Amino acid sequence: MEWIPKTRLGKMVLSGEITTMSDALATKLPLREAEIVDILLPELQDEVIDLNMVQRMTDSGRRVRFAVTCAVGNGDGFVGIGRAKGKEVGPSIRKAIDNAKLNIIEIKRGCGSWECGCGNPHTLPFEVRGESGSVMVSLKPAPRGISLAVGDVAKSMLTLAGVKDAWGFARGNTKTKVNYALATYNALLMTSEMRVTDEQEDRLRIASGPVNMLIRETDVNEMEE
Repeated sequence: MEWIPKTRLGKMVLSGEITTMSDALATKLPLREAEIVDILLPELQDEVIDLNMVQRMTDSGRRVRFAVTCAVGNGDGFVGIGRAKGKEVGPSIRKAIDNAKLNIIEIKRGCGSWECGCGNPHTLPFEVRGESGSVMVSLKPAPRGISLAVGDVAKSMLTLAGVKDAWGFARGNTKTKVNYALATYNALLMTSEMRVTDEQEDRLRIASGPVNMLIRETDVNEMEE
């Protein structure tokens, strides 16, 4: 079925006026159509973070609904999280994935650890914190090779975002996967909202959005030289 955009941003994407997700988010226009993300990020991956069955007794009997939390990301600078409820598992998961696409954000990465000087944007540029409910998550830059020293839920979020190395600390009821995932998402959101100077951007090798393509182009240029 052919997609017919209903929003201004969707029409700009379909006409070819906007060709990257970074440009789409830079317009500050509301992202209300999941098809926009499908076109601009065709390599997007998704993962079910939490799936709960909720039962409720009514006069007509027992009613069962499913609450699903999903995360999406391209593994290179973009990540989103979404929740949905429904009577069936399949449609609920698809709806949660679509909601996650509408909440997609662009994060910053860099080489922010004082123990590392590789110059590649493989970790976080600085310490960030996020909260949701009783859960507080703190993410810190780590040297190359440490990998993701965080909990399983945070590891899924960071992997989808494209962060390869990080230290992580969490407080609160981290067994609540939804709050843990939302706190990690809010921490990653801080990387895009925090302002940095040109000196910091150069010293910490801060890059916003996709960097794998830039690294490949740099390697090709070095080989040619």
